[in-house]
Amino acid sequence: MRILLTGASSFTGYWFANALAAAGHAVTATTRRPLADYVDLRARRLASARDAGVTIAEGCTFGDDRFLERIGEVDVVCHHGAEVTDYHSLDFDVAAALSRNTANIRSVMERCSDVGIASFIGTGSVFEHDEGLGEAPLRAFSPYGLSKGLTWQVQRYWAGHAGVPIGKFVIPNPFGPFEEARFCGYLMRKWANGETAEVRTPDYVRDNIPVDLLAHAYVQFVEKCARSRCGGHCAPSGYIESQGRFAQRFAHEIGGRLGLAAELLLARQTEFAEPVMRTNSQVRRNDWNEAASWDAAADYYKLHYLSA
Repeated sequence: MRILLTGASSFTGYWFANALAAAGHAVTATTRRPLADYVDLRARRLASARDAGVTIAEGCTFGDDRFLERIGEVDVVCHHGAEVTDYHSLDFDVAAALSRNTANIRSVMERCSDVGIASFIGTGSVFEHDEGLGEAPLRAFSPYGLSKGLTWQVQRYWAGHAGVPIGKFVIPNPFGPFEEARFCGYLMRKWANGETAEVRTPDYVRDNIPVDLLAHAYVQFVEKCARSRCGGHCAPSGYIESQGRFAQRFAHEIGGRLGLAAELLLARQTEFAEPVMRTNSQVRRNDWNEAASWDAAADYYKLHYLSA
């Protein structure tokens, strides 16, 4: 298939682009800015994607004239890009994010309808409202999560109006090569310095998924939606367990492979600013090579945290 993908400079977007290309599809990944404007991790992702055979369409923003033209050249539109600036903050601008995420959405969907694309695939988050498993009500975790949920509603409305098949792929907590330095990065920094890593929220139950498993599920979902020319909902799961248990798993798998002491201190959690449990709902696949996934993750962490 010919696939138009937004958001390829992000962690998951990079993996989606590469996995789609590896599956034999012709992937065109759009970027808002010229490639020369991307630095550090995002630049490395885009360079790696290009090396994997992904075509990069520079300065092509969702909803603009160049994007509308590109729709006529593809079979599937995968809109993965989203506004994420200050996404942890309560000051995150929901309205501005929604506007950017859905720019010119009516024209996008009408163009998709006119050229007869097989499916439009949107990306959701387990942290938005009314997604995942957990305590009711399933409220958004943050203004960013709220923006993701509203983005989906706007996409779904205009897809229905234009008669475009639309699917939603829901992302839980991915980890692995090319990730930002968040929880797993914190663990690796501590262990690389011979220090004990403290897990301050060990009681939260989350859905940590290896990013290669997530990308594999994404490819299969895109192919299914395109083949049947319909929509659907996909919410793949990884390791559904407490953050304390996941940290112990990570210590065992990565520490064991890299010869690290990987010591942990699980704090006594007394504050619960977020819902205690929020996970995706689909059972982990049986055709995924778990050991190979951990091997690849260990190689990446070794290169980026232990080779300095």
